[in-house]
Amino acid sequence: MKTRRATFAGSWYPDSPDACEHEIRYFLKGCDQKPTGPKDVTGGIVPHAGWYFSGKIACQVIHRLVDTDPPDVVVVFGMHLHPKSPNYIMAEGAWETPFGSIPVHTAMAEGLMAKYPFRIETPNNFTKDNTIELQLPFIKYFFPDASVLAIGLPPVESSLELARTTVNIATQLGLKMKVIGSTDLTHYGYNYGFMPKGSGPSALKWARDENDRRVIDAMLAMDPVDIISQAQSHKNACCAGAAAGAVAAAQTLGAKRAETVAYASSHDKSPGDSFVGYVGIVFA
Repeated sequence: MKTRRATFAGSWYPDSPDACEHEIRYFLKGCDQKPTGPKDVTGGIVPHAGWYFSGKIACQVIHRLVDTDPPDVVVVFGMHLHPKSPNYIMAEGAWETPFGSIPVHTAMAEGLMAKYPFRIETPNNFTKDNTIELQLPFIKYFFPDASVLAIGLPPVESSLELARTTVNIATQLGLKMKVIGSTDLTHYGYNYGFMPKGSGPSALKWARDENDRRVIDAMLAMDPVDIISQAQSHKNACCAGAAAGAVAAAQTLGAKRAETVAYASSHDKSPGDSFVGYVGIVFA
């Protein structure tokens, strides 16, 4: 089986299993080894900066997906796409992680490709992408026997039906599925060409308490259409299609409510006038 190389290992996160496990144990320090909170957590939203900045939030969200009946497949929606982007999928092969490779669930991929158009990636020909790759070591660690299906979803309403269809196909195949949507929030400052409130403490407060809050509220309301709308209007989610798709899929899996796991900003780790917001949310 051909394996897609991990291109961010050794820079955005550790490249050895021992170092990754050390980080994961650190991220979970203070957490119950058995997840607490709502049972039957069907999915979540995670950030995708380097583990130093947002790994703790992503780890804790994916940890909350653990229950007594492990999933057969974890679907990850991600990629930095605009409304006119195609859907992306890697339909066969495996993904490399420090804990070992994760196979693609080819039958699910084939079911989706029969219904929707995709730009097909392969283990040898793919777009370098952190949004999905940075979640894979967590998935392999917590769900060592699961397959994965990673999909790039543009921020358009048609992505929601595709996300719901992933659940229907999993059900038809008799699979237990969990879903993750990968997005960061407001990218503020000179580095990102977005400074509507200037710089300094007031700009940070606006980004955290107003701009990020708008899209977080849409996520907590489990309103996928509003997530896309908020991101397009306020530039407060870089992968709104992925986040909205995760909500749509989680709802199809039976989720009725959302809960914030954590919120942070890169400013917390590296103060400056350019910063990014991160949120972790679970759906149950």
